[in-house]
Amino acid sequence: MIKVSVMYPNTPGGRFDHDYYRDKHMPLVKARMGDACKSYTVDKGLAGGAPGAPAAYVGMCHIFCDSIEAFQAGFGPHAKEIMADIPNYTDQSPVIQISEVVVG
Repeated sequence: MIKVSVMYPNTPGGRFDHDYYRDKHMPLVKARMGDACKSYTVDKGLAGGAPGAPAAYVGMCHIFCDSIEAFQAGFGPHAKEIMADIPNYTDQSPVIQISEVVVG
């Protein structure tokens, strides 16, 4: 199993609509990816590791798929539509990482 993490840096003055991301964007991603997306989570950054420190990321999602190939097959055909939705909730550029899930 793999996890695709899409993380939005907590940039001062940046815009991020958590409600839109949770209620519209991620359901769109799941609907388009279908069974290629086994599940997903959505996180809202609250704080950093040190007392009073801001969260490194304002928001993020984690998409779970059987393999990189399954992710690419599910996401690829809809990438243009999914990416075009990003300005509806943020003006930030995401950091993306694909990881192997070794403990679940």
